[in-house]
Amino acid sequence: MQIDFKHELSEEDARARLEVLGDYLHNRHGIRVAWVDGKAKFAGKYMVVKFEGELSMAPGMIHFRGQDPGVLWRRRAVRYLESKLERYLDPKVSIEELPRGV
Repeated sequence: MQIDFKHELSEEDARARLEVLGDYLHNRHGIRVAWVDGKAKFAGKYMVVKFEGELSMAPGMIHFRGQDPGVLWRRRAVRYLESKLERYLDPKVSIEELPRGV
């Protein structure tokens, strides 16, 4: 599964927001997120969908590469991840307003 998501934030702000998203995924769904060498590695389950992959950053772009959950869950998984990226990388929403799933 691949997602390429454009954003308008500075790399520092995008990284901080993605760390908050990682907190949310861990606290809400038990998905582990670990940052190593500028990349986030994900592992866990949401509902019956296994999330395992890597998120990397480029100027103005987020790249997610992960295990394909199969034809039955692919569209739902992509929509879920894209909706979270839209919310957490929205410059109109302050970082303090972003949920951490606690």
